[in-house]
Amino acid sequence: MKYTYGIQLYSVRDITEKNLPEALEKIAALGYKEVEFAGFFGHTAEEVKEMLDKNGLTVSGTHSGWDELTPDMIEETVKYHKTIGNHNFIVPGADLTTLEKIEKFCEVMNFAQPILNKEGITLSYHNHSHEFEVRSWGSTIHSELEMRTNVDFEIDTYWAFNAGCDPIEVMDRLKDRIKVIHLKDGLKGGIGRTLGKGEAPIKEIRDYAYEHGFGIVVESETLTPDGITEAKECIEFLKTID
Repeated sequence: MKYTYGIQLYSVRDITEKNLPEALEKIAALGYKEVEFAGFFGHTAEEVKEMLDKNGLTVSGTHSGWDELTPDMIEETVKYHKTIGNHNFIVPGADLTTLEKIEKFCEVMNFAQPILNKEGITLSYHNHSHEFEVRSWGSTIHSELEMRTNVDFEIDTYWAFNAGCDPIEVMDRLKDRIKVIHLKDGLKGGIGRTLGKGEAPIKEIRDYAYEHGFGIVVESETLTPDGITEAKECIEFLKTID
């Protein structure tokens, strides 16, 4: 393949929840080179690193909770992520339904970011659609995070598209704060599809991301008929547009 791709392991959660080593082995066999974790299911950092090495995989990032960034947790968090070789700690969402909740969240993110940066780990936030909707206070959640923090953003291009945004414009506006994106497809209304079977401009997004040096993480969420089948369909589609 001309390009290399990572995959968000939530795509194969029907396996990871039961057998993480098997999931990594099957993902590697499909041709993915990187993985973005969505939980470690009780495995130690050393065990995870061994699984990665065995399958020739590296970590593109992790989806991890912001509760792991508090003063009493951050030292342990840094140690775990450095052991597995992760350089992108990504918060996959939070309850940010009020300005007070946003303020508290941003306090934790602003506390943690310089500590992670010092250890070579980027702190990012991953969007869904609702972060781009204007809220009762007159702005969007995403704009508040942009203004109140210096964290990076993992743009989920499908959810941005679903919110009525042009994902290319979003990436271009925030390009200095993006290390990696989610490449995902679906129909308007939050209906997920494998790559090439939805309405999002997948090739244009992929091309822009590579032109600007962003990592690309594939995600497909519907488990139809199962996660590995969807993961295979996605990478097979990407081969057709390489």
